[in-house]
Amino acid sequence: MVKLILKRLLVSVFILLAVSVVVFAATLLLPGDPARAILGQQATEERLAALRTEMHLDRSPVERYLLWLGGLFVGNFGTSTTTGGPVAGLLSERIGASLILMLCAAAIAVPVGVAIGIYSALHRGTRRDQAVTWSTLTLAALPEFVIGIVLVTLFATSVFRVLPAVTMSPPGQQVWEIPSQLILPTLTLALVVIPYIIRMMRATMAEVMDSGFVEMARLKGVPERQVILRHAFPHAIGPVAQVIAIQLAWLAGGVVVVEYLFRYPGLGQALIDAVAFRDVQVVQAVSIIIAAVYVLVNLVADVVGILANPKLRSAS
Repeated sequence: MVKLILKRLLVSVFILLAVSVVVFAATLLLPGDPARAILGQQATEERLAALRTEMHLDRSPVERYLLWLGGLFVGNFGTSTTTGGPVAGLLSERIGASLILMLCAAAIAVPVGVAIGIYSALHRGTRRDQAVTWSTLTLAALPEFVIGIVLVTLFATSVFRVLPAVTMSPPGQQVWEIPSQLILPTLTLALVVIPYIIRMMRATMAEVMDSGFVEMARLKGVPERQVILRHAFPHAIGPVAQVIAIQLAWLAGGVVVVEYLFRYPGLGQALIDAVAFRDVQVVQAVSIIIAAVYVLVNLVADVVGILANPKLRSAS
């Protein structure tokens, strides 16, 4: 297991390095002069030249990439051209807001998806199973912004009007201090993720329930609940962990659309604003953070999948 984790960590490091190269190269293609964006159109050439030197804009792309990469290891993401301050300070509160949103969505989606998937597998061929199947297919076909708009229409505008349609936290107040603002974006993310977890959990659980060792446990008189929880579920959760990891990793990127829809002050909103204002340093920082979350979640899922499956655990 230790060798496997070290191997996956090494691969993850190479993946992040490759992503950093792609992100840096892509941001070089963005139009605009960061120095002039900070100082304004009335800045003199002397002040522009001094700022370009300070921000290493006068160096070659390779030197700038190495300096930027070295700064990442010490938590220095550069200087924002919009605020003129460090990117780390700009993103510190937004990272926390996005993490709260993703954790709330995951806390709802994972147990609900697993539970409904097991329920559907145990009632294969019935009307309840068909209802679950058609519901998940419908939700899976809808983009996240459509689900968000439907929820806003139902709970914030036309029908019930019980929840805020957008996030409007006063200055200096954390978004989670008003829990009602988290409900609609959290439900939107959860409803996008849940169908895939349900369908995978149903498929793997149905396959395991038809296996020989489950039948043997039943013949030995093991209670059905123990058959499901002790024998079937551990073998079924391994493949599901991979799907859960993909969906949780999607949250890191898919949260961009949801945050923009609800004006949620997180990483996604920061990325959209940075692209609009050509704030290259913020674009680079947010992109590498999202990539790191994606790689980390997949690594954890691989380990969980191996620990949950006795065959894979013994083989490793």
